[in-house]
Amino acid sequence: MCGINGFNWEERELIDKMNDTTKHRGPDGTGAYCGGGVSLGHNRLAIIDLRPEAAQPMTSADGNTTIVFNGEIYNFQELKKELADYPYKTMGDTEVILAAYQKWGTDAFTRLNGIFAFAIWDAAQKKLILARDRGGVKPLYYHSDGKRLIFSSEIKAILDHDIARELDRESLVHYLRVLYVPAPHTMFRQIKKLEPGHMLTLQGGVMSMRSFVDPAHGAYTGRITDTALREVIDAAVTRQLVSDRPLGIYLSGGFDSSIILDSASRVRSSINTFSTGFTLDADETPEKYNTDQALARRTAEYYGATHHEVMLSSDDVAEIFERMVWHLDEPTGNTTAIPMMCLAHFTKPLATVVCGGDGGDELFGGYERYRLSLLSSYYRMLPPPLRAIGDRLNSKVGKLDTAPGVDRFARFLFQKDDVLTRVLRSGTQLDVTRSFFKDKFFAKPMKGSFEDIFMDVDRRSWLVDESLMQTDKMSMSAGVEARVPFLDNEVVAFAARIPRSQKLTLTQSKRMLKRAFRGRLPEYLYSEPKRGWFPPAGRWLRHERFGALAREILSPSYCEATRDLFQWDEIEAMLKGHQDSSEYHLTMLWALMVFQSWAKQYRITL
Repeated sequence: MCGINGFNWEERELIDKMNDTTKHRGPDGTGAYCGGGVSLGHNRLAIIDLRPEAAQPMTSADGNTTIVFNGEIYNFQELKKELADYPYKTMGDTEVILAAYQKWGTDAFTRLNGIFAFAIWDAAQKKLILARDRGGVKPLYYHSDGKRLIFSSEIKAILDHDIARELDRESLVHYLRVLYVPAPHTMFRQIKKLEPGHMLTLQGGVMSMRSFVDPAHGAYTGRITDTALREVIDAAVTRQLVSDRPLGIYLSGGFDSSIILDSASRVRSSINTFSTGFTLDADETPEKYNTDQALARRTAEYYGATHHEVMLSSDDVAEIFERMVWHLDEPTGNTTAIPMMCLAHFTKPLATVVCGGDGGDELFGGYERYRLSLLSSYYRMLPPPLRAIGDRLNSKVGKLDTAPGVDRFARFLFQKDDVLTRVLRSGTQLDVTRSFFKDKFFAKPMKGSFEDIFMDVDRRSWLVDESLMQTDKMSMSAGVEARVPFLDNEVVAFAARIPRSQKLTLTQSKRMLKRAFRGRLPEYLYSEPKRGWFPPAGRWLRHERFGALAREILSPSYCEATRDLFQWDEIEAMLKGHQDSSEYHLTMLWALMVFQSWAKQYRITL
């Protein structure tokens, strides 16, 4: 895991500057390549083959191909056997990508099972290629103006160039609507995200982009049984435990991370687990926010793992809030970013690599919104006259009468119009986010159940652009590599074959996943209700130090560039109502705080 930087001209001082900006991603070394009309930079977080020979940029044995690579290729040993005629000098996965590209060209990319963002300079063809893993685990940003192509693992390094820091107004609406900026957009009008499973090619001054994913390659063709699911997940976890540096597991207390621990415990006798909890005042209820912490501790003990906990107070949050925003690169409205960054820095002295349970809910039907959507689908099977009666009798029942497609997606995931109109200046176009999601995900006629589509859209949007992006930025702020076994190619391929009825019903979520691991997981997990992991952020806003910071940030004088974007009297009223406990506005207030802090630190312009 590392940081990569580059552009399509030669300038050593500038590539060194980009490397310096992203040095937190690779504290174990830095390197640069300038030649052939390109500059490539790399910050190294050494994970596999720690020797200097494995440093990057790395050039192929024949001198024709140079790569900078961020990530891990989990099937590199299998590929290396298939590419045995290459004269390897290292024991790691980077050189295997070079060998694969030299033999198969860009067709090699679809054969990679891993998390990655890389740039390849093909000197023979004078071609620069960027690629990002199909799960979207590793980020890759770029700026292109027809002449220049600049790319990096983080936006802040692209801003080392003379690029206008102009706010993308539509992205601001997207952010306040869904609490993140969906790809390919970023909050900067002139910077984009390379989408998962895509490659960007620049050759002869012409830039092109396409998906490298071959749906037929790696499709699961075996039997869909509980035993097979266990075997696929066990194999994925085993692959992702390969590391020459200390490795641990982020343990939340839920099913997904507990499954990762269960699988890991079968191949490793000693495991470190990590979780976070929250220090509360004497008059507060710790059980509400620390139940998962207690469960994680109990589960770690069940497996004989060495468990480590870090506690976070409201004063800690005030201390690190702005640093967290700087590391995010662009705003996300999820309050878990704070404890995730705190946990990463706590973990670093004990483990450089961690595995987590990201992706389990999206693949196997874990979120409550999927179950409620299924209820809506059944409700809409009733004759229209009966639905009309139900809609009139109860407004909550009426919400079930929402058509599948973008309308139902919006019902569960969009912030409401009345909230946005309260904080944004009049005249802002609020329908742009609905149009964006409709065009990108719901334009084609639906095949299969809407709930399967819902899970897939979540996996390709929210999971990538909010959850995985946040995980990457917060873990890499401490130089920690975060791996996600549930997003292993083979697990994703298996999950795609599971019928909806085996993922969720009206009364069950993650039906097959839970059943497959029953008898291996501790039985007490099966009696625990589904809980989203969240910190006491609503209470943080009422504490003296963080509350004062909120009042400072949520004022028109805090950032000159944003003064005319919002209705500050309304925001002030929302914050006052929240702080005196007469109202509850955490979601929007937090989103606005992050945006304000980001806008000031990144010096945005309108």
